[in-house]
Amino acid sequence: MASRLLENLNIATLDLMPSPEEIHARVPISERAAEIVFEGRETIKRILDRKDPRLFIVAGPCSIHDAVAGYDYAQRLKKLADEVRDTLFLVMRVYFEKPRTSVGWKGFINDPRMDDSFHIEEGMEKARAFLLQVTELGIPAATEALDPIGPQYLGDLISWTAIGARTSESQTHREMASGLSTPVGFKNATDGNTEVAINAVKSAARPHSFLGINVQGRSSIVRTRGNLYGHIVLRGGDRPNYDTVSISMAERALAKAKFASNIVVDCSHANSFKDHNLQSLVMSDCVHQIREGNRSLVGMMIESNIEGGNQPIPSDLSKLKYGCSVTDPCIDWPSTETAIRKAREQLRDVLPRRGEN
Repeated sequence: MASRLLENLNIATLDLMPSPEEIHARVPISERAAEIVFEGRETIKRILDRKDPRLFIVAGPCSIHDAVAGYDYAQRLKKLADEVRDTLFLVMRVYFEKPRTSVGWKGFINDPRMDDSFHIEEGMEKARAFLLQVTELGIPAATEALDPIGPQYLGDLISWTAIGARTSESQTHREMASGLSTPVGFKNATDGNTEVAINAVKSAARPHSFLGINVQGRSSIVRTRGNLYGHIVLRGGDRPNYDTVSISMAERALAKAKFASNIVVDCSHANSFKDHNLQSLVMSDCVHQIREGNRSLVGMMIESNIEGGNQPIPSDLSKLKYGCSVTDPCIDWPSTETAIRKAREQLRDVLPRRGEN
């Protein structure tokens, strides 16, 4: 009686979730996918270690809501990746979880049917199947780690992980990042504070012990080794922060913290004043900085889809516009191709000489 009066007062139900082991068994990783994931991680590590002069570019939809359109996008990106691979290493943005400022669709894993039914067990399996499809195509995947147990379900199919602006300051996410098998980019805070991201890199590089789950889904004490491939992602704040002065200040802060000067610029969000059409200009500006001698910019992110802009989620899902975002607006595919090809042309002769004194 006493327990019923004290526990779970605001819990409606506790539905069992399949364990990571069960989901893995239903959607097992293939040799081809494992090879692409491993090569993707190692390539990004070599870029961060300055052993590979290329830039990596994370491009893709703000969020995945339609696996068919998502795979269509992946096929296009694969073709472009092969074309520019001498200069740029392309990684597909595959985001399934959306942190909300207040309310809104929480993403493909939480609500795969897009009707507030929240079949998370279905969403997790479908998300894993989509990642497998993309990696088997030959494109490494990047995602945002939001739910701390999500990596047990999907982590073996991810090559690069972002920790978002709202969670870079979270101890839970810093601890989780310390155990991730991928390089991790920490975004600056929503107000533009970069110290939060640098402190996150510092924290994630160290071993941690915390509560989590194992592959059987049992509560476990997770003990990590620390992740030495953390770096910062500038996404703007109260104003953009990809300009030369902001980059220089970030370089100084990294040097003071005794970290490698590795900076990724998110061309979207506050850096484009939330105007998706400005992303190409942000990328061009970063390319110009590299041509003028910048050595700290190692990557960029763009929100891109088949169709430009975004759309509300209609009650009749058959009315959804194919290949168009239901979260943040994205640049369309032709604009994506143009921006990436232009970056390749302007950097192909510059990047190999970047490390020269």
